[in-house]
Amino acid sequence: MKAIKSYGKTIEEISKLKEMDEHRLIVPIQEGKWSIREIIGHLYYWDKFILEQHAPSMAQRANLTPFPDHDLHNYDAIQNISRFETVVSLIDEFVQTRNKLLETIKHIENDIRFSIGSGKRQFTIESYFSIFSKHDIHHLNQIRNSPF
Repeated sequence: MKAIKSYGKTIEEISKLKEMDEHRLIVPIQEGKWSIREIIGHLYYWDKFILEQHAPSMAQRANLTPFPDHDLHNYDAIQNISRFETVVSLIDEFVQTRNKLLETIKHIENDIRFSIGSGKRQFTIESYFSIFSKHDIHHLNQIRNSPF
C-alpha cells in the first residue's frame, strides 16, 4: 500500500512546520498563492471530507457520493481555518484527522472496488489514496519550495 504509506508520511512533514515562526506560515508563498497555513487547511478539509463522506461508505461495489465542486470546497476550506486561533492548533487538528482517517481505512478490505458519483471508474483503496497522495506531494513541494 505505497500510496497509503505516502499519505501517512505527510503527517511528519506538516508536524515539523510547528517549529516555524507563525508569521512565515501566514504569508502567501508567492503572489496570488495560498499561505502555508491555507495549504494545511486545504489538506485538512479534504481529509475531513474523506473521513466523513467517503470512508464510511467504502465497501465492495459501493457507489460513493460525488466529490464536491473543487472550487467551492477549497473556498470553504479557507473559510474554515479562521476558527483556529493559531497555525499550531490547525496542524494539531490536521494530524489528528489524518491519523483518524488512516486508522479508519486500516479496517477496510484492500481488494474492494467502488465507484464515485456517476463515474464508471472502479477504485480500490490504493488507487483512491494514490490520487490524494499525489495531491499531498504537490502541496508539500509548494511548501518546500516557498521562499521561507
